[in-house]
Amino acid sequence: MFTEEKIPVVAVFDVGKTNKKLFLFDEQYRVVFERSARFIETVDEDGDPCENLDSLRLSIFDSLREVFANPKFELKAINFASYGASLVYIDENGTPLTSLQNYLKSYPQDLKEEFYRQYGGEELFAAKTASPVLGSLNSGMQLYRLKNEKPQIFEKLKYALHLPQYLSFLLSGKAYADKTSLGCHTNFWDFEKGDYHEWVFKEHILDKMAPIAPSDHVSPATFPGSSYSVGVGLHDSSAALIPYLKSFKEPFVLLSTGTWCISLNPFNQQVLTAEELNQDVLCYMQYEGKAVKASRLFSGFAYEQQTKRIAAHFNCDVLMFRNLEYKQELVKSLSPQKIKAENWTSLPFEEINLNEFENEIAAYYQLMTDLIVQQYRSTQLVLDGTSAKRIFVDGGFSKNTVFMNLLAAVFPNCEVYAAHMPQATAIGAALVIHQLWNTKPLPNDIIELKLYTPHPTKVENEPKI
Repeated sequence: MFTEEKIPVVAVFDVGKTNKKLFLFDEQYRVVFERSARFIETVDEDGDPCENLDSLRLSIFDSLREVFANPKFELKAINFASYGASLVYIDENGTPLTSLQNYLKSYPQDLKEEFYRQYGGEELFAAKTASPVLGSLNSGMQLYRLKNEKPQIFEKLKYALHLPQYLSFLLSGKAYADKTSLGCHTNFWDFEKGDYHEWVFKEHILDKMAPIAPSDHVSPATFPGSSYSVGVGLHDSSAALIPYLKSFKEPFVLLSTGTWCISLNPFNQQVLTAEELNQDVLCYMQYEGKAVKASRLFSGFAYEQQTKRIAAHFNCDVLMFRNLEYKQELVKSLSPQKIKAENWTSLPFEEINLNEFENEIAAYYQLMTDLIVQQYRSTQLVLDGTSAKRIFVDGGFSKNTVFMNLLAAVFPNCEVYAAHMPQATAIGAALVIHQLWNTKPLPNDIIELKLYTPHPTKVENEPKI
């Protein structure tokens, strides 16, 4: 009897705050299977909302059972990409000792002040660790809090694992730390010396950290009747960069757009200044261990809120803005609101009276113009001092022709591309272990690019005022 040959695949669990997804990629990095899940949050020991770790764990095993039961696929390897700002505390048996703390959880002011007083003050410490002072969003502060507030749990702690590495541990039984997670505004990593910051040693935290493994490391694992390799997991922002780093050798900036719009420059390893840190510039770590200078804007959220406001005011459907064509003559009739240099992260459009506009299209173009002025300033923070002449835009705004044309206008000396690559984060996690599961060469067509050429408009020079 003829038996259909199985398709060799890699599985990647892409775990976001809201959506948890499993992708299977074949050797050409085409999605051949996809499964999504969303979980209702639970509460931690203090009654604060947090990730449901049990549901996440069970979902991973249920998904794998489904994959292994499918006769079409031969699973070669598994990797993980997830938000990395939360820690899982496991005991010597690998059992979590607490809930998974939410990185938005409020942080005790007195404990924060004590920490920074001990270790050189906020400004100096933030510069060394490339970590703006963000409370629980600095995951190292979560561990410092556990040590001080719950010493009995700290005593039982074998390892504090970032979420991607905990998910890897679930399947491999091997506990590792990974630099892409350690280097994402955690307070753990001293970028000047390329090692843990001194506080990790002085507070006897190092014993609670798993050994650091290279991002392309895999461990052998078995599922009833099958064997495969398990990667150590990656921080999601660093994973999303990997397809670009593998595909392009010339320096570039990746503008990753969503709720946050993050400008990532993997070719900028300059030490952060106090002024940059105050403007929400930070560093991530790429999979090879090099710093990635990054700047952030909350502009995806602002866009969503302001388009709803426009739609309500003009009694129109907010979905109409999704596919608006770019019309240069509409831009010429507008001028961006003056933004003071020290306050450029505030969006002027939020304060504007919508009665000033003739219709919803005029209001929308004013919103987009103001957002682009902000984006220029944010992206310029990571472009300065580097030779990068390409900007790749992925995520929601890459499909917005008004945004893309205006961005090209304010960066006339750069090539500005809309990049289309579904599942960039998951593909990055698969690519980093490519040679350990895939028999074919790296594909050269996984990223679709569309070049936007600048149109001379008032917008072009406005941000430089």
